[in-house]
Amino acid sequence: MNDPTNEICDKALTYNDVETGMSCNQTFFKAKKAKTKFLFIGPGAKGIGYKAMLKLDQSIPQAQELAATEPDRYQSPAKAGWVTVRFTNENPIPKAIWEKWLDESYKLTTK
Repeated sequence: MNDPTNEICDKALTYNDVETGMSCNQTFFKAKKAKTKFLFIGPGAKGIGYKAMLKLDQSIPQAQELAATEPDRYQSPAKAGWVTVRFTNENPIPKAIWEKWLDESYKLTTK
């Protein structure tokens, strides 16, 4: 079965001047000159599924709406704008959402 994080990670690496590292069991992505990371991604809690964390601003209302309708999957954004998404091979993050949020997260951390 394909790892649904691969496509997200591959896209994150296409942004300018990106470096990766590890934080606990999550891979992080950040622009080398940025102070903040724009993506944390890896295995979910207790090794079940996967988890991604992205920093949002303009998409916070969308994330809040998704958190209200699918609370087991989307965590409402924290005060700093970080949103957590839990997903599986069978139920990946819709591409339109992760592409939009990834782009927004990268741009927010490289301002």
